[in-house]
Amino acid sequence: MLKIHEIEGYIQTIYLVEYTDRLLLLDGCCRADVDTICNFIQQQLCRPLTDLKLIVVTHMHPDHAGGAHVLRKRTQAKIATGNAPSHWYRGLDGMLMHLSDMALALWVAKRKNKPKKNLWYSRKLKPDIYLPDNAQLPEFSDWRALHTPGHTDRDISLLHEPSNKIYVADLMVKVKGQLVAPFPVFYPRLYRRSLNRIESLEPTAVILAHHGELTFQSIDFGKLLKSAPKQPMTHWRSVKKKTKRALGF
Repeated sequence: MLKIHEIEGYIQTIYLVEYTDRLLLLDGCCRADVDTICNFIQQQLCRPLTDLKLIVVTHMHPDHAGGAHVLRKRTQAKIATGNAPSHWYRGLDGMLMHLSDMALALWVAKRKNKPKKNLWYSRKLKPDIYLPDNAQLPEFSDWRALHTPGHTDRDISLLHEPSNKIYVADLMVKVKGQLVAPFPVFYPRLYRRSLNRIESLEPTAVILAHHGELTFQSIDFGKLLKSAPKQPMTHWRSVKKKTKRALGF
């Protein structure tokens, strides 16, 4: 038997999966969430930190990868992620995007009336395990990692096969009561393919990083696909568009 605990994180929901003999963290969270997770394990669950066996990083953004390395050091858990080539934040552009993404996370925190916290984390993940598409999670064979890129080139979703629930991280977000594509979307064609893949599974529930759990029936995939961007929607394109608008072009 398992129980999925929903814990309020710095800017996202933390999903900690509890089994009788081990724990699974569905995403690497923010660096600011490390104490929250450790305190929950020790104080709420009354379990040792070493019961956390696996931390999955669905993609490299600050609220999904930021706490992974520190948590591994504290708990001895292993880190697993998708087997995308190279690092996401590579090169000079990657360094700038890494800083931009942390700044965006702090902006979201301010909008949520959260205090400013240290979100710094390495832009190069050092996982213990790379997960091919459709791979079972080590020590958690009831879960499978599905590659669902689009938001970035390495996004994965986590399917719990017995319950047919799936954690999709940032594949979709809710804005003003409406489900929409996340920002950024670097690969719109892959993004639409990933949405189609999730829809074809007909899961009993879809779990979002920023809005909790939704029933499959409550999600209008047709509307979501129709509104999904057809061109890359990225930091640099957004800046370029706003600059042109400001200059009157």
